[in-house]
Amino acid sequence: MEYMKTAPASAHADEPRWLTDEEQRVWRSYIEAATLLEDHLDRQLQRDAGMPHVYYGLLVKLAESPRRRLRMTELAMSAKITRSRLSHAVARLEKNGWVRREDCPSDKRGQFAVLTDEGHEVLRRHAPGHVDAVRQAVFDRLTPEQQKSLGEIMTIVAEGLQPSEAGADLPWLR
Repeated sequence: MEYMKTAPASAHADEPRWLTDEEQRVWRSYIEAATLLEDHLDRQLQRDAGMPHVYYGLLVKLAESPRRRLRMTELAMSAKITRSRLSHAVARLEKNGWVRREDCPSDKRGQFAVLTDEGHEVLRRHAPGHVDAVRQAVFDRLTPEQQKSLGEIMTIVAEGLQPSEAGADLPWLR
């Protein structure tokens, strides 16, 4: 059974716009690389820091925020994850002593996630190894021109997947 047919020489109006052979090659290369890269980075962080890649990303976002704190909704939006997944992740990070929650004084329902000093130290200690893993997996394999193209391409794709209209189905709104 074919799931992504090759575009026929003459497509009918009611036929899907199947991927061409070249588009299919590019798509499958992207999926394979994205899957392997995420696994590579996740294994590196689990081995060296005892946390998954997504948790590391949350710590980075908090470290880069003013006063090392973000509203939970902003953190979910920034990390591109559901509020439920964020809540679970923050609970685990709290258990480790790396993050704490604080109530929002201006909104009784709102909460802040705050990077603790211990969490900041964990991030400081493990960032060099993570950066090295990213550099070896991606940037050391690409020319400067390829790096620029990759950045431009991923920006276009990301912007196209983040509709701005109200009611858009985005992870952090679920």
